[in-house]
Amino acid sequence: MTIRVGKNEAGQRLDLFLLSRLPKIISRSFLQKLIKEGQIRVNGRIEKPSYRVKPNDEITLPDRPAPRQLEILPEPIELEILYEDQDIIVVNKPAGMIVHPIPSHTSGTLVNALLYHCKDLQGIGGELRPGIVHRLDKDTSGVMVVAKNDLAHRSLSQQFKNRDVFKMYLALVQGRPEKSEGEIQINVARHPTLRVKMTVAKEGRVALTHYRVLKSFGQLGSLVAAYPKTGRTHQIRVHMKYIGHPILGDRLYGRADPIPVDRQMLHASILQFTHPRTGERMKFIAPLPEDFKAALRRLYEESLR
Repeated sequence: MTIRVGKNEAGQRLDLFLLSRLPKIISRSFLQKLIKEGQIRVNGRIEKPSYRVKPNDEITLPDRPAPRQLEILPEPIELEILYEDQDIIVVNKPAGMIVHPIPSHTSGTLVNALLYHCKDLQGIGGELRPGIVHRLDKDTSGVMVVAKNDLAHRSLSQQFKNRDVFKMYLALVQGRPEKSEGEIQINVARHPTLRVKMTVAKEGRVALTHYRVLKSFGQLGSLVAAYPKTGRTHQIRVHMKYIGHPILGDRLYGRADPIPVDRQMLHASILQFTHPRTGERMKFIAPLPEDFKAALRRLYEESLR
């Protein structure tokens, strides 16, 4: 494929010029990679993505290469799918499942499961993989949306960046917050010595969470709805600890629990966003898992004694 630069198009960066002339399913990062690899040439020469195009430049492009297979293996892991189409898939992630493989945990992840389930992945940035645009901690359950192609990945990423996505979490916390509703705006940063942990820090990134107490079980605990306006790592967990009411079962930020639980009682209940292709506003609700329901019942029963 050959593209000729017009007089009115001269002066643009090569990557941005191509982004404006090619289908929207191709991302800028993917174009930059092709340019650096020499698969895209200007007048037969290899140029940088920052090259300023000139009138009558001839830019040659290869047929779009097939997405490269990753070393992550597909695995037949059962998924609770809330919605799926050609662009996105929405799942109710179970507690205990890591979203993306890491060196110490290369199988059994959500990505492994999606690679097996999704037969129509179109690739993200030239790699045959699902597009992870947000994450849940291993022991947090609930609703997640994943992109199947570059178009969806760019749109959803931008929505999360611009805070156009509505999120509601349900949490069982220790004790009873003094205020039945409020906002927590405290900067969060990586812990200086414990790298798996986050901490409140003046030099950290701004983190904002609105919360509302839905049901209190006295000093034993409370059911809280949390609405994070930002998406910092461990944000809700750190914020609830900060106000003196850590999440039940949180081994990293909590303390001795009033009832026995096997994991942090945090569930991503509602996710609302705009569909990347149709522009429709979509809302998904993930049912509460059984262990969360059991903990609720236990708190209720203990509060009656």
